[in-house]
Amino acid sequence: MQDLIDSHSHLDAAEFADDRDAVYARARAAGVAVQIVPAVSRANFDAVAATCRRYPGCLPAWGLHPVYIAAHEDAHLADLRGRIESWRPVAVGEIGLDLFMPELDFAIQERYYVEQLKIAREFDLPVLLHCRRANDHILKHLRRVGVRGGIAHAFNGSDQQAEAFIKLGFKLGFGGAFTWERASNLRQLARELPLEAIVLETDSPDIPPAWVGKGRNEPAELARIATTLAEVRGSSREEVAQQTTTNALEVLGIPAFTKSEAQHPPGHFH
Repeated sequence: MQDLIDSHSHLDAAEFADDRDAVYARARAAGVAVQIVPAVSRANFDAVAATCRRYPGCLPAWGLHPVYIAAHEDAHLADLRGRIESWRPVAVGEIGLDLFMPELDFAIQERYYVEQLKIAREFDLPVLLHCRRANDHILKHLRRVGVRGGIAHAFNGSDQQAEAFIKLGFKLGFGGAFTWERASNLRQLARELPLEAIVLETDSPDIPPAWVGKGRNEPAELARIATTLAEVRGSSREEVAQQTTTNALEVLGIPAFTKSEAQHPPGHFH
């Protein structure tokens, strides 16, 4: 079975507090060799670190999420820089912009997003982007600041926006959302985008696939998500698994590893 990379998994989340070991074990059994675990605020840096120390194949990203701007302080940007210096992550994230929640002050979101792009550029790191209903704003600042690429997490945009991200060195994250029959735009993108532009993700415990319904999502579902992407594209599961894993390794700068090495992918553990 081809190893899979879950490019966006909040394994540290409180929703997994009662059975995190079992959730991780199911993911490994399903062929998920690597999980990228992004931070969302200064308050969960330590939880992400503890998760990545405990579970082989879990790699951290450090960042301040736009939805939690009420919790962010300017000092946390310095804390972010310090955390990157002490434990170099695979990416700066989860960062970005969110226009879905009108109560979030957009100017504050924008300031934290831009400052974190500058930090990513300073450390030559890719970024994991939260882009909810904000693709054009996200792209504007990417063009202005310039980073090493990254992943547009939970991508849901137009063909033109997809092309713009790809031209800037980004891969597009596809997970549970496209598995719903009613998600016609996403399913069209999943079918027609170059496979070289796609990475797989779960966003566990969020964005459950159709077969989970309103339940808790978890990284083990990535295996069926990969199968569903292959079905939508009319290609083999092996091709989807191999190419999306290659894409994630490439964009995140993770050295290629064999199945036996997946316990500890080289160069990214504290």
